[in-house]
Amino acid sequence: MSAANDGPIRVLLIDDHRTVLWGLEKLIDSARPRMQVVGTASNSDDGLTAAAAHRPDVVLLDLDLGGASGLDLLPDLLEHCGAKVLILTGTRDPEVRERAVLQGASGMVHKADRAELILTAIERVACGEIWLDRATTAKLLADLTGTAKAKQEDPEDAAIATLTRKERDIVVAVVQHRGAPIKVIADTLCLSSRTVRNHLASIYCKLDVHSRLDLFMYAKERGLDRHAA
Repeated sequence: MSAANDGPIRVLLIDDHRTVLWGLEKLIDSARPRMQVVGTASNSDDGLTAAAAHRPDVVLLDLDLGGASGLDLLPDLLEHCGAKVLILTGTRDPEVRERAVLQGASGMVHKADRAELILTAIERVACGEIWLDRATTAKLLADLTGTAKAKQEDPEDAAIATLTRKERDIVVAVVQHRGAPIKVIADTLCLSSRTVRNHLASIYCKLDVHSRLDLFMYAKERGLDRHAA
């Protein structure tokens, strides 16, 4: 059931391939009355219009929209229609998974996944759960476990104390502009992209994190996002 009501889960499909849209629509409508397709779109503009018109519970969003990235559409979908967004992708690139999580996606399914798995993912995401592949889930759990262990071994937060004022500003910017290109963060702080990358390398070393996703999770857990410049 939809997390919002007792009716079917309302699904919006955004994919630039008509045959994929047709197949997904047939698949989801075969699961009635648990879920139903309320709209389809083949590009970003039509996707936003359909999301505003239909107010879906879940948006199944393709990453490749005819040369445009579905990740660029993700923030607007989350802000304007309040739906859960489940990414549909043909890639297994870990960088793509990282960006999707940073930008607020509730999960990812691969185009090669079994039909039953896609339907299950839609249901779980509609109920507020996160749906990720095993590799990504394992990495997130490992990151959280490692952070918790470090916290026990270093209750005084000595590592955080070594951050400079500018490095703290960059951590705040990474959280506030999650998933944004480095240039956006650099422009916000009136720095060059190269300077930001150098500072990030120093921050990663000091906090023992390995990526912007790790830093985002670390900062949220430790409250570093509240240390404004």
